[in-house]
Amino acid sequence: MIASRRHFLMGAAALSAAVVTPETVRAMAAQAAAADWALATADLEADVAPRAMRLVHGRAPADLAGALFRNGPGKFRRPGGSATHWFDGDGLMRAFRVADGKATLEARFADTARRRHESAIGAVVTPGFGTVGDARARVGSNDDANAANTAVMTAGDEIWALWEGGSPMAMSAADLSTRRFITLRDDLKGMPFQAHPRYDPDGTIWNIGLNGGKAVVWRLNPDRGLRTAEIIDLPRASYMHDFTATARHLILVLQPWVFDHSGMPYASQFAWRPELGTQVLVIDKADLSRRRIFDLPAFSYFHLGDAWEDGSGTIRFDVAAGKDVAFAVEGARVLVEQRGTVPGEPAVLSLVTLHADGRAEMTGSGVTAEFPKGDPRRAGLPRRLTAHVAGETSGRPLPTGWAVHDWETGRSDAFHFGDRQITEEALFVPKPGRSAESEAWLVAPSINLAEGVTELHVFEAGRVADGPVATWRADVALPAGFHGCWAG
Repeated sequence: MIASRRHFLMGAAALSAAVVTPETVRAMAAQAAAADWALATADLEADVAPRAMRLVHGRAPADLAGALFRNGPGKFRRPGGSATHWFDGDGLMRAFRVADGKATLEARFADTARRRHESAIGAVVTPGFGTVGDARARVGSNDDANAANTAVMTAGDEIWALWEGGSPMAMSAADLSTRRFITLRDDLKGMPFQAHPRYDPDGTIWNIGLNGGKAVVWRLNPDRGLRTAEIIDLPRASYMHDFTATARHLILVLQPWVFDHSGMPYASQFAWRPELGTQVLVIDKADLSRRRIFDLPAFSYFHLGDAWEDGSGTIRFDVAAGKDVAFAVEGARVLVEQRGTVPGEPAVLSLVTLHADGRAEMTGSGVTAEFPKGDPRRAGLPRRLTAHVAGETSGRPLPTGWAVHDWETGRSDAFHFGDRQITEEALFVPKPGRSAESEAWLVAPSINLAEGVTELHVFEAGRVADGPVATWRADVALPAGFHGCWAG
């Protein structure tokens, strides 16, 4: 079925009239001092002009050159009302540019309709993932609520800021200025284009847009032009932030956090029903009507690694698997409040195996992990390594190190800063002219809490435990971001 815009657009009547007042925020602030990790969700009040970063450790690899673009929320609080969930801050695009052994940093807010309106009235009023909003919001379509704050993909001389409920927003790769929302086809304007596209070896891009028990499956050409958009029915209406893919299949993991009732904020619509278990929907890329469903015990998740399959048809992929949705509902609220104890347990890196005979199993590594990333040269193809953030513990949010897990040996190669740093997603950056998985760098930022600044680190992917081979330090701290991409 060809995608239809009107079935996916947000109804403005869903807005709630409840108000999150600054008095409420101040009352909570009076209960306790801000946590030592509060810098992770501190407000950035303005764009950050390009500035040099200072090399404070090691030596920059001579052949490392390119830009790390990263996206994430950058401002949560306004005098007349604030966001109450980590996922609902204004989108802030960052660019770490590396060349000739030097690094620079810059950051600009996405110039969304939502940000312009809330800046003008001095209040966060737009409903979001965990923020109720109020009647002052101006929401006539998905993109009126679009925060452009979650992920980023390259598109020629542009980068696209992604948000799971609406259109990509085009920004200049050169100076991060905002250009426009992307409409891939006129009758698809404003339809959801989620934050985790998947790439075929030939450059074809797959993505989904979720709406209850239906999803639009996007297929883009390497030049980012639309090839197809089809609507499929899902076995259940489940919250789904990410999906994965092999060379031949799309894989949608339907956790038992299922639609229960309409309302705002968005997360309030879902109920955790572990008795339903988790379903894995496998779809043939060549014919979206050809599908299989696998059953697994209940687990929650936000992020999956790239999938791969062998000659027997067995499919494998990794997941940062949780026991419940306590972080999504309450933990991310604690982060914005900047005090308190985060409920629940950190996610554990696990491997899902889907056998050709219909059996499915999930094996935990025992390693605490989030943001699993693979070698981009092997997207959808067999691999053995997964990079991830590490070091998160119960009661204290956010990771403190990085690791690379080897699925063949079971070995985890890890480096931890301890509580003095908050680490962010690490990306594989292949070394020029090299092909082995370990022949890559890991490039990632962190927040140095002791110095109150953002840092950029480079690790050897095959020797993470040795520590960074190079570290640059900025003169400013940016809030913790979500996802990024490397442009070489």
